[in-house]
Amino acid sequence: METGFLKPLFDRPGPWASVYIDTSRTTEDAARQQKLRERAVASQLIDEGADAYTCRAVMDRLAHEDVSGTPPGRALFATGAEVVLDLPLAVSPQTEAFWSMLPHVAPLAGLHVDEPTCLVAYIDSTGADLELWESYRREPLGQAQRREWQGRGHRSIPADRYEWHYQNKVENGLNQTADIVAAELDRRWPEAGAQLLVLAGESRERRAVRNRLPEPIRAVTVEAENGSRSPGASKSRLSEQVVQAREKYAREQLEDAVSRFRTGRGRPGEHRTAGVDTGPGQAAEGAPAVVEAARGRQVATLLLGEDGPDTGREVWIGPSPEQVAVQRSEARAMGVAQPERARADDALIRAAAAADADVLLVPGDVAAGPVGGLGAVLRWVV
Repeated sequence: METGFLKPLFDRPGPWASVYIDTSRTTEDAARQQKLRERAVASQLIDEGADAYTCRAVMDRLAHEDVSGTPPGRALFATGAEVVLDLPLAVSPQTEAFWSMLPHVAPLAGLHVDEPTCLVAYIDSTGADLELWESYRREPLGQAQRREWQGRGHRSIPADRYEWHYQNKVENGLNQTADIVAAELDRRWPEAGAQLLVLAGESRERRAVRNRLPEPIRAVTVEAENGSRSPGASKSRLSEQVVQAREKYAREQLEDAVSRFRTGRGRPGEHRTAGVDTGPGQAAEGAPAVVEAARGRQVATLLLGEDGPDTGREVWIGPSPEQVAVQRSEARAMGVAQPERARADDALIRAAAAADADVLLVPGDVAAGPVGGLGAVLRWVV
């Protein structure tokens, strides 16, 4: 999970109301069930000590939900009588509410599914149409087009002495198109902010473009059997392939992070080759080690083990994201005059967001996950 969208939550002091609510409407009495859920949320917030103004802001937002296109779940975070973030969820959460000094964002690691942004190219023999596919919208990005030439079309190939010249012109035209499309994709890639490139169209044209892409882009490129540049062509089958590509990308990201974490366990310098650290020390495990790494902004990827006992343990925090400590005395030693209690997972996610680090939930069935549920892959080792 990328953490940039959480930063507005950490720019304000608490306490915070954090609400996770199932908004699915799959039963005949869905409207009644929704009202009961909303009442349960209000009751939980009041019981936990939330102020009346913030409770009212949350309930007003839930009451004005648009039934059309309702997602299966929502997460709301409110403070000071204002809903600061209202987030649609791809899966239905258990309905519950919290009142705490930090927003309780840890459940999002399993509920907010990151869908990698895809740059999609519909390629044919004359060029390509480009689109940017994000989670909830698709945006046209223009075209890459070569100039028309007289030989284009579906007429039969001549069988006379000019046949070789004709074939050569066709081949040159395809190569020119591939050069133009690949160059445009290379130019667009940095500004698009995409994680995946999807090439759709005829296999010959796709392959020619892919072979001309720079290696960093080619490494995150997939080819789709479906998808056409023709006007009115259906995109439903292409959408299925994009979903599969996104799921594979997310799975590989998790596997890569867990592999780097597994390799990096241990003390710095235990494995060195030609003076270069080649393994242990590049990861932190357990609350004290991960908290220390978070204070120094060393964390590249924060790993939260599913149902790990340490994720909900108490830590001490100050106003700044890097002010997090296992002991209250440690927080005071950092200059925090009045340390506040917080959950370890929420405090570490706040620190991860400030350092532009990612957060990944490690399912319980993944081998070699962090003991106790807290781990991190580090950017560097002190």
